[in-house]
Amino acid sequence: MPTPPSAAVRDEPVIRDRGDACPGALRLHGADDGYLARVRIPGGLLTAAQASALALASDRFGDGHLGLTSRGNVELRGLADDCGAGLAELLDAAGLLPAPSHERIRNIVASPFGDPGQVRALDAALCADPAAAGLSGRFLFAVDDGRGDVAALDPDVTLLERPGGRTLIRLGAEPDAVEVASADAPAAALEAVHYFLEAVADVGTRAWRVAELPPESALLAREFTVRLIAAGVASRFVPEAPRPSAPPPAPGVHGDALCVLVPLGRLTTAQWRELPGAPRTTPWRSIVVTGAGTAGVTGGAVAPAGLVVDPEDPWRSVTACTGQPGCVKSLADVRADARALVALTTGPLPVHWSGCERRCGHPRGTAWVDLVATAEGYRIGEHHVAAGELAPVLAAARNTPQVSGSSSEGAVKK
Repeated sequence: MPTPPSAAVRDEPVIRDRGDACPGALRLHGADDGYLARVRIPGGLLTAAQASALALASDRFGDGHLGLTSRGNVELRGLADDCGAGLAELLDAAGLLPAPSHERIRNIVASPFGDPGQVRALDAALCADPAAAGLSGRFLFAVDDGRGDVAALDPDVTLLERPGGRTLIRLGAEPDAVEVASADAPAAALEAVHYFLEAVADVGTRAWRVAELPPESALLAREFTVRLIAAGVASRFVPEAPRPSAPPPAPGVHGDALCVLVPLGRLTTAQWRELPGAPRTTPWRSIVVTGAGTAGVTGGAVAPAGLVVDPEDPWRSVTACTGQPGCVKSLADVRADARALVALTTGPLPVHWSGCERRCGHPRGTAWVDLVATAEGYRIGEHHVAAGELAPVLAAARNTPQVSGSSSEGAVKK
């Protein structure tokens, strides 16, 4: 089975022969169900007014749904081809387009219970820097509160909080890191952007991600330390830096917060409006609301609205791409098939339903069962299975013990 492109080991440089067509709020993407807009939500942070504006945008211009991406952003689908100006005006008035020239590069995932201050400072630094506009719409920043939840999502630049007001800056999968004062972390991340863009210009490969640079042009923590010191940022090189790891928050109550899972990452605007307070989207297609983690809220409007607050719910470990009818490349309505089998194919391993070999939106930082639609049905590892016979094969794959990140039959990816 081929490795998903975004997870491939880069023995050779990736050479791009086209520009980055990643959609944004201003650059709409034509899909089979209409146009699509992707609104970047740095760190998943939304005010109540901004959340309301997103619902209004979907009702006014789209199909009345909101989609959550694997980077915690929000997608609007079913848009008319002439809605661009009206949509931009609505989003801008809500403060969701503070930097039109930079809006596609504001890809920041963050620990959902972490301090939002670091996210806002990083976003402001990116939006104020003209050079940062040269990043692709796929370059990813992670602001991790020290637990290691978003640090596991293959970010290009990671800001990992450490005790004593310190932050580690990690470049891609580099084992070493650089330690700076937390107050200097946004400036250090911006210097990492300059380091990356200079490397891309030097090698001429038009790389979009740090992992796509050839080995001889890899970003190195030791050299980055020298760059930071030269830029006036006090820094310390940290060889073999610690790599904490933590799972995403489970649905349910977490202190004074409530984590709500959105099955397959898509909900109606009516469901969205049932969420109390200011929602914070996460990279795991869930939403955290604070100040609302009580039994009254848990048993109130949220669960009956079709959203998940039970940590044992089978939807917790099932994801899917858009599939048919929204994506022209998909070979199956993977979401409908996932809904039909979700209760019949439970297991400890997550499963991702992909409509084609691109495997859009697949999980990061964990082993997962790789289920890919084919012209005849589905493929799990070396097994080609008709859709009507899929349940026992998928259930068996999800219950196959994982050993060292591999699996029998090649069904599990990591």
